[in-house]
Amino acid sequence: MRLSSAAAAAAALTVAATVTFAGSASAINSYNASPAPERTEVGALIAQWDNDGDPATPDRIDWVCSGTMVDRDTFLTAAHCTSDWPAGVRFYVSLDQDVQSALDAALAQHPGDPAAVGAQIAVEGVAHTDPGYPGTQADAHDIAVVQVPAAAMAARWSFTPATLPTANQLGKLGPQALDATKYEVVGYGTQEAVNGPGGQTHPGGGVRMKAPVSFNALTKTWLRLQMTAPQGNGGACYGDSGGPNFAVLGGKLVLVATTITGDSPCYATNVTYRTDTVSARTFLAPFVALP
Repeated sequence: MRLSSAAAAAAALTVAATVTFAGSASAINSYNASPAPERTEVGALIAQWDNDGDPATPDRIDWVCSGTMVDRDTFLTAAHCTSDWPAGVRFYVSLDQDVQSALDAALAQHPGDPAAVGAQIAVEGVAHTDPGYPGTQADAHDIAVVQVPAAAMAARWSFTPATLPTANQLGKLGPQALDATKYEVVGYGTQEAVNGPGGQTHPGGGVRMKAPVSFNALTKTWLRLQMTAPQGNGGACYGDSGGPNFAVLGGKLVLVATTITGDSPCYATNVTYRTDTVSARTFLAPFVALP
């Protein structure tokens, strides 16, 4: 799901209308989770947009989703993270471990100047959303990329792009192998629901975290992963949309799916969009060399 402290005010999550699950994309929970400074290819999607319809007032800027560099100039995220924004929205990518602290510092340094904030903390890019989005429940086409200048990214961060799967790599495994595979979700999102006097809130967010998850089910385009704490799992929550779900396949960490949706309290299931399908690979082919 798309969310940071700002994203909830930005626009409704259209994925909720097209995929009939309890909630929209998740973030990393507090239980069984840990910081992920080593996952330098995983970053935050930052948006700058007009949030009040008044061109005379400054735009708003905030981190809104997660994603992954899949080559030197291509940042993979979710379509619902790059669509349904006001005209003139600008997108940036940051690979900082703590994006929220960087954002807070830049906002204090450049009050009323969101473009300066974006330039200070991230690299601006151009979003490309799957034209088939929002699709159907069977295939939502909820995938997008942000093309960023490779030289600008390299000047700021050192990273090795994530490995994408081969065609139908998950589908070829079979139920037993899928169940035995180790999975990990990474993102910048908030934590699981906390009950308070005003209702449920989702604290945290803006720092790159990781958590183990386990196999639940595989469909034509979706990989469902369990986030249940008693089984040693963590999980995703709001703001982790577009972020990677890795699997250890053949001894390698492979980006097999991206976070899209899940249960609204962020306790049970992460529903992720497979990257090894025909539709995902067709969309990605113009932007990145596929294995």
